[in-house]
Amino acid sequence: MIVGLLVLSLIPLASGALRLTQLAGGPEIMPAAARFDASPLPLVVHILSAIVYGILGPFQFATGFRRRKPSWHRAVGRLLVLCGLLVGLSGLWMTLFYPHAPGDGELLYAFRLLFGSAMVVSIALGFAVILRGDVIRHRAWMMRGFAIGLGAGTQVVTLLGGELILGPPSELSRALLMGAAWVINLAVAEWAIRKRTVPPARMASTVVSHQQ
Repeated sequence: MIVGLLVLSLIPLASGALRLTQLAGGPEIMPAAARFDASPLPLVVHILSAIVYGILGPFQFATGFRRRKPSWHRAVGRLLVLCGLLVGLSGLWMTLFYPHAPGDGELLYAFRLLFGSAMVVSIALGFAVILRGDVIRHRAWMMRGFAIGLGAGTQVVTLLGGELILGPPSELSRALLMGAAWVINLAVAEWAIRKRTVPPARMASTVVSHQQ
C-alpha cells in the first residue's frame, strides 16, 4: 500500500518541485504561470507542505510500521496534521484569490472549494477524535483527508484517460474529470475504512455462510 500511495503522489510532487525551482530563478522547464507572480507565497506553502504530506503520509497507514514505531507515528502525525491543513487552506486561498487558470471554469472552482474544505474538516476531525482516544474514527477521518489530498495524482490519470477517449477536454469535461478523481479516491478510502471496521463476529458469520 505504501508504494502505491507514493507512486500516486509522485507526479504532482515532481511538478510542484519543478515549479519551486522555476520560482527560485531556475530554468523555465514548465510553462510560465503569471497568475502566481504577484503573490507566490501561498503556492510555495502549498507545494512544500504537499511534498511532506505526500511522502510521509503513506507510512501512517501501514499497520505493521505503525505498530513497530508508535512514537514515530505520533510525532510524524502531528507534523502531518499541520502540513495537511496547510495544503488544504493554501489550496482554498489560491482558489479564492488567484486568477483562474486557462480552461478552468465555475464548476471546477466549486469542486475545489468543496473538496478543499472537506480535506481541512476531515483532518481537523481526525485530530480532534484522537485527543479523545478514538483510534477508529481518527484513522477513518485521516484516510478521507489523505484521499482528497491525493486527488492531484489521480487527476493525472483521469485527465489523461479522458483525453485519450474523448479528445482534448472542454471546460466542462475537465471539471468533471478532475472532480471524478476526488470521488474515486474517497470511494476507495470509504471501502478501506468499512473493510477495516467490520466486526469480527460479522466476518466470521460471513465466512461460515459462504462455506455452507
